[in-house]
Amino acid sequence: MIKTNVFSEELQELARFAKAISHPARLAILKYLAETKTCISGDISGSLPLSRSTVSQHLNELKELGLIQGTIDGLKVNYCLCNTDINRYLLLLESFFEPIKSVSIHCDTNQVKESNSK
Repeated sequence: MIKTNVFSEELQELARFAKAISHPARLAILKYLAETKTCISGDISGSLPLSRSTVSQHLNELKELGLIQGTIDGLKVNYCLCNTDINRYLLLLESFFEPIKSVSIHCDTNQVKESNSK
């Protein structure tokens, strides 16, 4: 039995999103695409401190989740942000964290350290 199946589809989707953005290279790619304010044609590895093959792997991860799209144009690939999917994930995150951030319990880090050392 796969343990993730016991969780709601929403939690599984949030986990996939969190995993996709958990790598600084993927965050850098998203940031770069946002800063250019246009679709990028061709190789973007020249703009990042990573090899072409590493950038390609990260682009594929982002494409699989739908955060970016890549369309082939001759010998080049045009990469664009998918704002619709990005906004959908942000709304999911917001709705997930809303009840958590409204909890009025404040953790005293000294008490946590004391209880962990027992």
